[in-house]
Amino acid sequence: MSVNRLEATLQAELAGQRAQGTLKGAEAVVVGVVPASGDKGPRYLLDGYGQKPFLRMNSNGYLGMPLRPEIIAAEEETVRAFGTGPGAVRFISGTYKQHVALEAKLARFHGREAGMIFSSAYATICGTLVPLITSETLVISDALNHNCIINALRLARPAEKGVYKHLDYAGLEQQLEAAIGKYKRVIVVTDGVFSMRGDFTDLSKVVAICERFDAHFEENVISVVDDSHGAGAYGATGRGTEEVTQGRADILVATLGKALGVNGGYVVARAGIIEYLREKSPFYIYSNPITQGEAAAALAALEMLDSPKGVALLKHLSAMTARFEKGLVDHGYETIPGPHPVVPLMVRDTEKTAKLTAYLKEHGILVTGLNFPVVPKGDEELRFQVSADHTVADIDYAIGVLAEFQG
Repeated sequence: MSVNRLEATLQAELAGQRAQGTLKGAEAVVVGVVPASGDKGPRYLLDGYGQKPFLRMNSNGYLGMPLRPEIIAAEEETVRAFGTGPGAVRFISGTYKQHVALEAKLARFHGREAGMIFSSAYATICGTLVPLITSETLVISDALNHNCIINALRLARPAEKGVYKHLDYAGLEQQLEAAIGKYKRVIVVTDGVFSMRGDFTDLSKVVAICERFDAHFEENVISVVDDSHGAGAYGATGRGTEEVTQGRADILVATLGKALGVNGGYVVARAGIIEYLREKSPFYIYSNPITQGEAAAALAALEMLDSPKGVALLKHLSAMTARFEKGLVDHGYETIPGPHPVVPLMVRDTEKTAKLTAYLKEHGILVTGLNFPVVPKGDEELRFQVSADHTVADIDYAIGVLAEFQG
């Protein structure tokens, strides 16, 4: 059967995006890694660039876990002993002891009764929210929440969806006040760290507001935080936004694929909620889990994080983040200061954003340029992501290159 008319329609849509400059375009392909040496952290080789080394400042690997020998060894040893993949979904025969141990460790790390892992963080938030949202549920969401939360709400079809302005806690309170007597259940969902800007929710305020209105709703006001960019990336012990703001959500979702450096996502909560999700979440029931080797690597990364070595990595990461932010400000660049290693350089112009991104790549620095519609018009930026792999020399090199930019 021919699909020529469909293909023409799809290509026309892409052509429109191309004309607007909103296509993601070709993906950079990593073909090699140059280990850290001397005063420099690791460098990356890209397809089409020969042996030119790149300093990667566009990675979610905030602690540099993927290249750490202990993490690699944990995965290799498990693969040799248990094979490369689980071979089935969890409820048939795909649950290995590494999965169970990782879930228990994640729950303890976050001070919860139980936890469960999913194939990705995206699947986790969808697989958590959708089963918990009924036709009598109101969901209230921060305006800048991640795409995974937005799509989870589309799938769930709640009774109503409310959106409050970014970090507008008074607006959240007003929506809860207006909802009294209309819904059985309310779910308030927010990112912990907002990945485009590096700013974060004050969970102590969000949780306090939820608790204030809880008695007015038959099935509670439930706070849900997706702290995928926060867990393991900041806080004195890597507990993320909950640790930084001293607020504790009812349900915490996060990822194994950023600071912990592996793959997959997870949710931690009270045991009764986790038991319900295991029975009701299609994203869990009908998908293979992460491999047993990945689970072992994630467990090793979590154990490292929850140790003196992990605290030292977090301290170094914090110092490099502060050094980079100071360098931007000292050279006249605008940023949104904060403790998280996502450091936005606010350009506020589409053409200049593209030009600066290309200039940095010419000088061996990989960053993410963000233009409309990924970010609102006027908020165009370069997103830098600092890593514990970065050295003082790496940070100073990046600042030096930026200092010489003639825009």
